[in-house]
Amino acid sequence: MRLNETSDELNRRYLHGAMETGYKAARACLAAGGLSPRDVDLFVVCTSTGYVCPDIGSRLIGHLGFRPDVQRASMVGLGCAGAIPSLQRACDFAEAHPGRIALMLAVEICSACYYVDDTLETVVGNALCADGAAAVLLTSGSSPKGPYPTIVDFASFLDPEHLDLVGLEHRNGKLRIVLGAEVPEVAFSLIQGALTPLLKRHGLCQSDIRFWVTHPGGSKVLVNLAQRLGLTDSALHCAKTVLRNYGNMSSPTVLFVLDEVTRHGEPQPGDWGAMMALGPGMAGEVALLQW
Repeated sequence: MRLNETSDELNRRYLHGAMETGYKAARACLAAGGLSPRDVDLFVVCTSTGYVCPDIGSRLIGHLGFRPDVQRASMVGLGCAGAIPSLQRACDFAEAHPGRIALMLAVEICSACYYVDDTLETVVGNALCADGAAAVLLTSGSSPKGPYPTIVDFASFLDPEHLDLVGLEHRNGKLRIVLGAEVPEVAFSLIQGALTPLLKRHGLCQSDIRFWVTHPGGSKVLVNLAQRLGLTDSALHCAKTVLRNYGNMSSPTVLFVLDEVTRHGEPQPGDWGAMMALGPGMAGEVALLQW
C-alpha cells in the first residue's frame, strides 16, 4: 500500500480485496455448515467501503458457484452497524420460507478508504480500521441447531441529529473515514434506545443477558458503554479481544465478536445474548440472541 494511491487504485483495491476476502469468508461459512453454494436461496451482501456495479454479491455468484436462480440483496452504506440490519433481512427471508437458506456476507476493505491529512480524526480512523469479512448461514424450520444462537428479534434506534458524526465522505475523489470525537458520549443513548424496548418486548431485563456481543468501535466506546450499562470488564472481554487482534473492520466486526463468544464464552442452552452495534445515521442496532 502506498500513501499516494489514486482514487482509481483505491477502488481497484476495494474490488480485489472484497472479492478475495468475501470469497474466503463465504466458502469457509458454507464448509462449516456442511453446505454447498447451490444450497443457498438468498445471498445478502453488506458493505460500505467501496462501490462497484455490478455489486460484490453479483460478482461473487459465479465465483462461488451459486445456482442461477439465487436471490440477491445488497446492503450498502450502513457502516459499522450494517451486519445487524443485514441479518434482519436474511432472517425475514428464512422465516417467510421455512427450510430455505440465506447466506449473509459482511465484507469491508477499510484500506481502500485510507486518506491522508493533518486531522486527528483521520489518524485515529486509519489506525483503528482494518480489512475483514464474515459470513453467516440462516434458516428456519426443523434444521438441527449448531453451537450458534437463535436470533430472536431485532431493534433499531436512529437519531438524525447526529447524521454527520460517523461514516465515509468523498474528498478529492477518495473515501475518507469520518469518526467524530463525540461518538463515545452518544453511544449509550443510541444503544439504550434500541435495547430497552427490545428487552421489554420479551419480558426481559438487563440482568437476564449473559453475553454482550458488542461491536468494538474503539476502546473509548467500549469503556463508556461498560460504565453506562454497568457491565464488568469480563462482559466485554470478547469484544476487546477482537479489537486487539483484528482492529475495527466495520460491519464484520460484531460477527467476529459473536464467534469469539460462541467459541470461548461457554454459552449454555437458554442463555440470552444482546448483539449491539453503532453506525452512521446515527443508529443503534441490537439483535436479541438465545442459545
